[in-house]
Amino acid sequence: MTTVYLGLGSNLGDREANLKRALEALAVKAKVVRVSSVYETEPVGFLSQPRFLNAVCKVDTKLEPLELLYIIKDIEMELGRRQSFRNAPREIDIDILLYDDVVMDMPELTVPHPGMSERAFVLVPLAEIAPEAFHPVLRRTAADLLAGLGPVVGVAPWRS
Repeated sequence: MTTVYLGLGSNLGDREANLKRALEALAVKAKVVRVSSVYETEPVGFLSQPRFLNAVCKVDTKLEPLELLYIIKDIEMELGRRQSFRNAPREIDIDILLYDDVVMDMPELTVPHPGMSERAFVLVPLAEIAPEAFHPVLRRTAADLLAGLGPVVGVAPWRS
């Protein structure tokens, strides 16, 4: 089994239900071991859109990275995500953050996820459930990466 950390986000429709439905769909294909709290976060990139709900989950899987990616893309489509512009509003977004200690850079998939080390909306929930999760390129833990961001702004615990 391989340990994988996935980031989930939603800012359209019933955001909390979208996260739950994504986790349920993921659980059919992989073993969901742990899920972070949900955080409400400011959008990044395209700022003129609703706030996101974000979470991170740890899964154990026998799927290869690209197999997992294709399953994730199918789940996103089933939950209503459509292709649009970069950082567009969306019902659901599921990203492969870390895939064990794999480092890969392909047109379809880059692991570790590029930019994750600069994004509080990823590092706060990741450090909550796996402060020891190790970024194999930067050679730092999730807790270290989060501490390196300094004061966290725009990420708040969600109270449904």
